[in-house]
Amino acid sequence: MTADIDIDNESDTGGGERLRRWRMVLGGAGADGTGHTLSGTDAAMDSALAALYGADRGGGRDGRRTAGLGASAPSVARWLGDIRTYFPSSVVQVMQRDAIDRLGLASLLLEPEMLEAVEPDVHLVSTLLSLNKAMPETTRETARAVVRKVVQDIEKRLATRTRATLTGALDRSARVSRPRHRDIDWDRTIRANLKNYLPERRTVVPERLIGYGRAAQSVKKEVVLCIDQSGSMAASVVYASVFGAVLASMRSLATRLVVFDTAVADLTDQLDDPVDVLFGTQLGGGTDINRALAYCQSKITRPADTVVVLISDLYEGGIRDEMLKRVAAMKASGVGFVALLALSDEGAPAYDREHAAALAALGAPAFACTPDLFPEVMAAAIERRPIPVPDPELPR
Repeated sequence: MTADIDIDNESDTGGGERLRRWRMVLGGAGADGTGHTLSGTDAAMDSALAALYGADRGGGRDGRRTAGLGASAPSVARWLGDIRTYFPSSVVQVMQRDAIDRLGLASLLLEPEMLEAVEPDVHLVSTLLSLNKAMPETTRETARAVVRKVVQDIEKRLATRTRATLTGALDRSARVSRPRHRDIDWDRTIRANLKNYLPERRTVVPERLIGYGRAAQSVKKEVVLCIDQSGSMAASVVYASVFGAVLASMRSLATRLVVFDTAVADLTDQLDDPVDVLFGTQLGGGTDINRALAYCQSKITRPADTVVVLISDLYEGGIRDEMLKRVAAMKASGVGFVALLALSDEGAPAYDREHAAALAALGAPAFACTPDLFPEVMAAAIERRPIPVPDPELPR
């Protein structure tokens, strides 16, 4: 193997460092072939890795890496402290995720000392929310503190840009026919007057001016976030709840937040605190998109000024044909409709391609969206212009 060639060539410059790196990668099993001994910090890092990934912990006759953390909260808390000492935050989050998913440590997160030791991230919040109903009172406040830290970090990263982007979209959506000079939308004015182009003067005579309306304090648009809270959508629920709180803070937007599985819950009255929203969800269970959309449809009073954002992997447990008819009816009434297969940094999840294609055929784009792109998607939906669908394009 090429690895054997590299590590045996110790005469090369940096050969010792190369051996060290291969020893760290290969884990020190009998067949690693390096013959390199670790010490100091390297040995401590290797021990932390071996506790999670080492093949010599707990058997593993088929060669698969198995675990050595045990089921003790103190020992796991010590291990969590060690990995935060030796590895950067991004690596710590990956290792925590592996420990929770592979070793069945979710139940230990119900203990306060464990929660105080972990590195908070979106995946951890998702796990805590799934354990919400089983969480003892002694742990609940610590869990809320962990969730709040993640929520505040997300808000700090996304809130200012979201408000600025949507404020501009709302201003532009309020057109006036007699704008002041500083309020003229020159791009739209030129397009509207192209028929008045004078080739000899190489200019357009603007018979009709189009301008931006000044943002008033009254509600301009209504947004309905309809969120699938099945287990596969956990990260999307976290981000959508934060965005819901940001949108609700804008005076010219009326924002409604609805979560669903086989039942529907309207959490709009909790939008001032996304942590309350998150603890009001119940991750897991089935999915009835049609029922959720029926509820959302019943709350729409100004179709031409409303945007519905469905956040779901589209695995419908309800009545498929009714779901599609409902989307078609909302669009026909003037509602803007967008389907997000995910709202997270993790890319598109597994999703129902047939339903996604059917929505796309109705003119309702269905795609996975990152949190950074979400403000642009909402701005386009509010202005009724083409949605900036990322690659890959609409589901095929």
